[in-house]
Amino acid sequence: MAEMKLFGWLRGQINRWSKRIGTLPSNIEIKAWARNFEEIKSRAEKLSDTPVQVIAQEDTFFNTPQGRLKLRRLTDYAQLIYYTRPNQEGPKRSNYHITRSDDPENLKRVLELAYGIRGVVRKTRYLYLVGQTRVHLDDVAGLGQFMELEVVLDEGQSDSEGQKIAEDLMSALGVEWKDLIEGAYMDLLETTI
Repeated sequence: MAEMKLFGWLRGQINRWSKRIGTLPSNIEIKAWARNFEEIKSRAEKLSDTPVQVIAQEDTFFNTPQGRLKLRRLTDYAQLIYYTRPNQEGPKRSNYHITRSDDPENLKRVLELAYGIRGVVRKTRYLYLVGQTRVHLDDVAGLGQFMELEVVLDEGQSDSEGQKIAEDLMSALGVEWKDLIEGAYMDLLETTI
């Protein structure tokens, strides 16, 4: 039942994205340190439209002249994800494109030869769906625990509407403004090396 709800939600997102021919899908994103990971998980569970999905992820980042390019390995397949967003604290717009790969090893090798590998991020992600928002609670190897919100913008929905949704949900989860961070996990790993 939970999988059917998740697939229904994803199908709706894909249908919305497919109507935006010529534009990349967008979301409003917030990322923060999760000082009280278990408390945030408990709150997310109560707010979620579906049961939690626990996902092991390995993201290989490649050197690019602009934006970010990563190959995300999941259990049965991989996703190649390109995205752009400003490095700033607080709500920010992210434009992205995702494609599926059933041959991640060869794809990784081609991208490594073309661009070079920037680094690898390994994490366990706890995914909750709250309305049009993906709530991620991430346990990142070598970094710690984080909360990330991705408010998937509907066609015609403004950034400010998405930011309001993100800020309200951040408050409901008990995440404080002082815990917000900028950049990607890859950026944080590079600064700890």
